[in-house]
Amino acid sequence: MGTGTDKGLVFILRPEQSMCIWHLAAADSEPVQSMAIPLSYSERDPVPGGCNLEFDLDIDPNIYLEYNFFETIIKFAPANLGYARDTDPPPCDVGTGQDSRWRLQYDVYQYFLPENDLTEQVLLKHLQRMVKVPQVQANAIKVVTLTANDKTSVYFSSLPVQGVIYNVIVWDPLLNTSAAYVPAHTYACNFNAIEGNCSSLGTVSTKVFFTLSALLGFFICFFGHRFWKTELFFIGFIFIGFFFYILVTRLTSIKYDVRLILTAVTGSIGGIFLVAAWWRFGILMFCMLCVGLVLGFFISSVMFFTPLGNLKIFRDDVVFWVTFSCIAVIIPVVFMGCLRILNILTCGIIGSYSVVLATDSYLYTSLSYVTLNVLKRALNVDFRRAFTNVPFQTTDFIILALWGMLAVSGITLQIRRERGQPFFPPHPYKLWKRERERRVTNILDPSYHIPPLRERIYGQLAHIKEFFQKEQSAGERTPLLL
Repeated sequence: MGTGTDKGLVFILRPEQSMCIWHLAAADSEPVQSMAIPLSYSERDPVPGGCNLEFDLDIDPNIYLEYNFFETIIKFAPANLGYARDTDPPPCDVGTGQDSRWRLQYDVYQYFLPENDLTEQVLLKHLQRMVKVPQVQANAIKVVTLTANDKTSVYFSSLPVQGVIYNVIVWDPLLNTSAAYVPAHTYACNFNAIEGNCSSLGTVSTKVFFTLSALLGFFICFFGHRFWKTELFFIGFIFIGFFFYILVTRLTSIKYDVRLILTAVTGSIGGIFLVAAWWRFGILMFCMLCVGLVLGFFISSVMFFTPLGNLKIFRDDVVFWVTFSCIAVIIPVVFMGCLRILNILTCGIIGSYSVVLATDSYLYTSLSYVTLNVLKRALNVDFRRAFTNVPFQTTDFIILALWGMLAVSGITLQIRRERGQPFFPPHPYKLWKRERERRVTNILDPSYHIPPLRERIYGQLAHIKEFFQKEQSAGERTPLLL
């Protein structure tokens, strides 16, 4: 007997048996939709779950699925070799030779449902494509092949609100036969949750945070180089806010909304600090190092967003972070001779990508996982074992095109507008100091006759103090009579 969703049973027929009857019942009184697909296998085909020692059924062809915010885990029981009716099944753990179940291999497949569609009709329709072996091989993506020596569990990056179907095909290389397990699906979210359920893509705080960031990013995309201090605030906000969010998440257990507010405040302080550092010291190389590192971080994230990120070598944290950091650092080094181009590229690419992140708060898109995968890896040490495949469907192509148009338009506009202009604005503190000296020495300047700021403040404080003082008695007020 099996209970739950995505369940299946294996029934071994007796020699004279040509028919078997199964019964299906709903545990609740509410109507439910169900789909039953019978499959028949011969004695040459492997038996999915035939060597089960962990789960409830004697022969368990089911895939057991667990998920959290970071990763989705699928587990299944090892298969056994096929055998004829009215004979004993081959022993599971007697030997490890080619005549035992240890020769079997397991191909793990992943299939993405249409984005932004959570209906049961769509789920049942696509589940039918993940039942039979030829259908699975034709429609799904093979993620990994396991041998009998590997653990029968695979880890994937969780994609909340995105439907995913998983299945495993066990293959007998000696007989060249195969059989499929029972497919399992997940949306990595809870349909019945009061807050943060599958129907809502993000909390209110998330939408506010990324919408405001997108507005600033859109401005930076087209005008960042001209409004240099505004861009520095944006870069400082990203730089400090990103590291602060990782720190506060790993070291504390405060709620997500509070973390996001603290990140916004700390990021703003970081942006103000970078602007103040430029205003006072005017060290262009330091500011451009921050700008280049932000662009380098993004370029490195894009590279690991590709299938390159699923290579086995990068499951080692040391290898991953050293490679990631080298790519991030090499970007400002490469552009060290053309800082204005580096700055304009950063404005166009990073500014336009902030619009993509804001879009993900309202409409699911896989492009948000370019940076989200890196954030997950920094927050959770176990995320290194997860495969980070994501779907790329119509919505993603449209948003990718819009992102590209924004980035190219912003970069082109700024390059054309800044042609013939100084590469960067002059040192603000030196300008302020020069202007101050000019006002002191030039008596024809109207500002020369304005008292210094300190004296004006002291004067205002003196007026306020006099207002609260009692009026002193002036003595005899009537005229004297002579």
